[in-house]
Amino acid sequence: MTVHDALVLGIETSCDDTAAAVVNGGTDVLSSVVSSQVDLHAMYGGVVPEIAGRAHLELLTPVIGEALGRAGVAGKDLHAVAATIGPGLIGSLLVGVSEAKALTLAWDLPFVGVNHLEGHLFAALLEHRGIRWPVAVLLVSGGHTLLVSMEGPGRYRLLGQTLDDAAGEAFDKVARFLGLGYPGGPAIERAAASGDPTAFAFPRALVGDGLDFSFSGLKTAVVHAVRGRPDAADQDIAASFQQAVVDVLVAKAAKAAVSVGARGVCLAGGVAANGALRRALTEACAQLGLPAYLPSLATCTDNAAMIAAAGWWQLEHLGPTALDAGADPNLRLPLLG
Repeated sequence: MTVHDALVLGIETSCDDTAAAVVNGGTDVLSSVVSSQVDLHAMYGGVVPEIAGRAHLELLTPVIGEALGRAGVAGKDLHAVAATIGPGLIGSLLVGVSEAKALTLAWDLPFVGVNHLEGHLFAALLEHRGIRWPVAVLLVSGGHTLLVSMEGPGRYRLLGQTLDDAAGEAFDKVARFLGLGYPGGPAIERAAASGDPTAFAFPRALVGDGLDFSFSGLKTAVVHAVRGRPDAADQDIAASFQQAVVDVLVAKAAKAAVSVGARGVCLAGGVAANGALRRALTEACAQLGLPAYLPSLATCTDNAAMIAAAGWWQLEHLGPTALDAGADPNLRLPLLG
């Protein structure tokens, strides 16, 4: 066996999804199981950290068992166990890290601690072979909005980031304000489908300035618009808000791609599942003559296949992680100097 053939069990518990997957050689997904906690948190309009941590404790072992069963492997067949060590909710992270370490001790395997953000960058590699570097990556989720120049696996340069709210966070807050339900991203997209994206001229903050983002002013503009026109249709507000977010994200991604001489643009993170964003980015890339690497809907949201893929690469190039390594809720993406 070489590292290229290594079977890696991935574990992801950074927030409210309990996930496990088995990946062979960093790209061949043998199984991927995700247990969502959406119903547990819906009544609160957002993730409650204490509830998320307790749910992971109950769900993780059965989820791992299901992932191994679907892959047709046992612990003795694996070559490493990879788990998200940050960033994320500390209680949730500790559940996954603790179980991963326990399994490596029981099965005498190396442990690999994976950065959750880096995992999202590897999601594209699971489905798109032969990517030519560098690529500009737009990573958009509930907790992060980043533009990264990916010069290859493990080689990242930060180009821009949000100065306040992440795009996904803005979706959640606007959906909650409009009473559209949780999670906010899908709720906004459903409402926007029958709305007029030109009904409200919401601001496109920093759209022509650099590569950083700002969405707090847009959220405030939505509140003022609703109070000023209380009879306005939620669908029109949602569509106009979504269009404003998409316009900024795509404009910045295109600008980033040109600035670094990218040979493609990757989309990553939970907000990458948004249909309007996927269409607009694909069109922008076509105008630039660049391929758009869009993750499948299954690999947009938190999943363990991307963690196993990143863990496989890390095991091959950097080696295993020490068992005394802890979880870090504020872990940053490793960047080139």
